[in-house]
Amino acid sequence: MEHFKNPHNQGQIADADVVGEVGNPLCGDIMKIYLKIKEARKPVSTRSKRGEQGSKEANYLDDVIEDIKFETLGCAAAIACSSASTDMVKGKTLQEAWDLEKKDIVAGLGELPPVKLHCSVLASDALKIAIRNYLKNQGVLDNYPEIKLFKVKEHLH
Repeated sequence: MEHFKNPHNQGQIADADVVGEVGNPLCGDIMKIYLKIKEARKPVSTRSKRGEQGSKEANYLDDVIEDIKFETLGCAAAIACSSASTDMVKGKTLQEAWDLEKKDIVAGLGELPPVKLHCSVLASDALKIAIRNYLKNQGVLDNYPEIKLFKVKEHLH
């Protein structure tokens, strides 16, 4: 209830680097996540079998979520899931944020009624869409096939 009554990180980021948005047409919940991302990637150096120094493309998933805000039109559980998920990933790498799952959000809240579990999926999906959009905007989405292939599943109660 605390995340519903006093949501954290609610609002917009005017100069956001990227936005992710998802909705559930059945219940009407809509979530929009705004990310401000700090570049933290470093070129990964490699060595060939002959000992020659080489380099591989930097990992964009090492970039860090410097700020995050959300706007949610939905029930108390949707707002609470949005708030909790933003707390969980603020200051984390994009990889850590990508790995956030609905069970993590539910655990962070304590519990949700089974009929409201879809709200945690929406929060996780909005974050994943934002990360996918960021990689697309950077022109490197093809380097991340799992993220490129990610599809939002229809959320049913």
